[in-house]
Amino acid sequence: MARHVVVRVPASSANLGPGFDVLAAALGIHMELEVVETPGVFAVETDLQISRDRRNLAVRGFERLLAPDDFTFRIRSEIPLCGGLGTSAAAYVAGLVAADHLLGGGTTDLLAAATDLEGHPDNVAAALLGGIVICVDGGTAGIAPPEGLELLLATPYAAVRTRQAREALPAAVPIEEAVFNIAHAATLTLGLATGDLDLVARGLADRLHQDRRAHLYPQSLALAAQARAAGALGATISGAGPAVLIWVRSARAAEVFDALVPAVAGWADLRRVAIEAVGARVVG
Repeated sequence: MARHVVVRVPASSANLGPGFDVLAAALGIHMELEVVETPGVFAVETDLQISRDRRNLAVRGFERLLAPDDFTFRIRSEIPLCGGLGTSAAAYVAGLVAADHLLGGGTTDLLAAATDLEGHPDNVAAALLGGIVICVDGGTAGIAPPEGLELLLATPYAAVRTRQAREALPAAVPIEEAVFNIAHAATLTLGLATGDLDLVARGLADRLHQDRRAHLYPQSLALAAQARAAGALGATISGAGPAVLIWVRSARAAEVFDALVPAVAGWADLRRVAIEAVGARVVG
């Protein structure tokens, strides 16, 4: 009987404002990878505008553990490809989890393998483990999503390349900016861990990366500024951008959503999302 597995992986948002390359959260939008053993045939089947050969990131993740030559990969995803939502991390994780499952499970350190493929741990850790993750010393610590917190997600139609976003950052920053971000990342983490949403609101500010990338996503930063005025706790650029994560109290989510719909008209989509408590998992 042909081997078969279906893996479901969440999107992710890295940095969460001040936690550059350290903090990330899994989001309640997903991709699915179905892998079917097809002896003598390799194929990638998808409606997405992505590689359909061995350069495909899910295939590359799979290939880290198992040769893909005799398998067909079917990829479905609701994760926007605009940039900043961990699409590459989700693909690598999906391929690794699929191969690990077909090999019986527990064959390798999936986080280490995914980090090696992605080049940094934040998105892959959130995609693999779910919830909110803190990446430290090659490992992670986790925080369960607090009650009463919801997110709005604005996904622009125009993409920003991660490489461009990385190149916009300097090799060194003033110590005052580093101290500012340490203080706000600590405040944000405490607020998330204790469920104190007032602390979450205080902790979302950043001085390391978002303003330095403003020329890459001016509309996104303008929306982030509008969000607080509309009643949100705050807003952060998701990863390298241009997606925007808007943090709201659940009781005000509908009100803030309606207030921001005109602000995204013509250049982005807006949706309500949750922090996904569950990471990558085999569903079939």
